[in-house]
Amino acid sequence: MESRTFYNEILTDHNVNPAHKCEIAGATHSLEGVNPSCGDDIVLSLKVQDGKIADGAFQGDGCAISQASADMMLDLIIGKSVEEAKQLSDIFLRMIKGAATEEEIELLEEAGALQDISHMPARVKCAVLGWHTMEEVLKDE
Repeated sequence: MESRTFYNEILTDHNVNPAHKCEIAGATHSLEGVNPSCGDDIVLSLKVQDGKIADGAFQGDGCAISQASADMMLDLIIGKSVEEAKQLSDIFLRMIKGAATEEEIELLEEAGALQDISHMPARVKCAVLGWHTMEEVLKDE
């Protein structure tokens, strides 16, 4: 029960008080991600300098899971190299499929709280929207 409470607190906090739901100046990468099955829609903007994610933000609308997951992702990847961000995305996506180790999940920090989404198939696309959008926008980096 404690992990469920922790999950709800983190999800609610990132949904109600997102740190990265805004515009950023000087974005070098921007891409819209859409989940047509439920209407989640985000535009992810990143500022990449010297192979490092210097800043990032998102805008859009959607369910609490899609919005909170995008905010948690940005908390995690800002300040990291593009390569590290891609590795964290790989871990997150494997976690959602139930294939990440506990050690890997710890690297996801608060985003690891979304681990149980794998048991809610209808919500998986919501949780991975920001992560897939980030992978796509950085694919040529």
